[in-house]
Amino acid sequence: MDAINHEITNGQGPEEKINALIRNMETVIRGKTEQIRLVVTCLLAKGHILMEDNPGTGKTVLARTLAGSIAGDGANNASFKRVQFTPDLLPMDLLGSHVFDDVRKDFIFRKGPLFCNVLLADEINRASPKVQSALLECMAENQITMGETTYKLEKLFFTIATQNPIEMEGTYPLPAAQLDRFFMKIYFGYVDEQTELDIYKNYLHISQNLDEIQQVLSLQEVMSLQEEAGKVHVHEEIVQAVSNIIRGTRAHENISLGASTRSGITFLKCLKAYAFVNGRRFVLEDDVKDIANAVIEHRLIFKNKEGKTQALNQIVLRELDRLSKIKLY
Repeated sequence: MDAINHEITNGQGPEEKINALIRNMETVIRGKTEQIRLVVTCLLAKGHILMEDNPGTGKTVLARTLAGSIAGDGANNASFKRVQFTPDLLPMDLLGSHVFDDVRKDFIFRKGPLFCNVLLADEINRASPKVQSALLECMAENQITMGETTYKLEKLFFTIATQNPIEMEGTYPLPAAQLDRFFMKIYFGYVDEQTELDIYKNYLHISQNLDEIQQVLSLQEVMSLQEEAGKVHVHEEIVQAVSNIIRGTRAHENISLGASTRSGITFLKCLKAYAFVNGRRFVLEDDVKDIANAVIEHRLIFKNKEGKTQALNQIVLRELDRLSKIKLY
């Protein structure tokens, strides 16, 4: 508990607590400050995040580091479960199953790995669509249903899913309904040359940092920060901009499936959380620019890959230009 008290107590404000979490994660994850901020943004927006990149770029380590930074019951970390998605994985491997109890002479439900605080769904697109769909209810409603019984998941339930580029062998594209459950999709990417060299020189120390990661926030504090993030002010013109962007995706000539109303609500939640992570109680137009692609792009179906980035950028830039002519605050 000393590690917890080191950062959590002493009257820290929300900004200091968030910065303590980010700094703590950076002792293990080097050169990825912006990606860490986006992960924390999704956590505080009460959402889930999808990370796409080649194996070996640090996605799994990031999930373990986040879970290790949050204190659970007593002196334990927040509960963390990692599920390696494979073609032969079954839904019951995630949800749990009923097993016969010889003492009670009855079937009891044995909970699966979804009953945790931080779930790492590793290489999620290697599992069949049937298994992928098992995550829909738990990610959207924080519960699972087995037969006629509904089981509530933990109050803090955060999914970090990773996937390999779809061009790689043995992968199944995530359906639109599944992608829509992820608040953000980010690309982890390789670090720059100097950071990579530093990792090579200090990999033993970095590995030790992961094994000895400090607990800097409690579960209750994370949930309190989530509530505070939800109170961040959004100017009505930014709400209008979000609406225009969402509706613009449905009318663009290079987009065959535009964003849903739920996408707009998610965008607003992420804008609030992103502003909060950056130490503000109000959303700026720069926040719209910074996270629009991460929140919206994976929800769209484009008519051609060439116009993929350009199409969304055109819509966002048009709204940013409109906002630049308005005095928001």
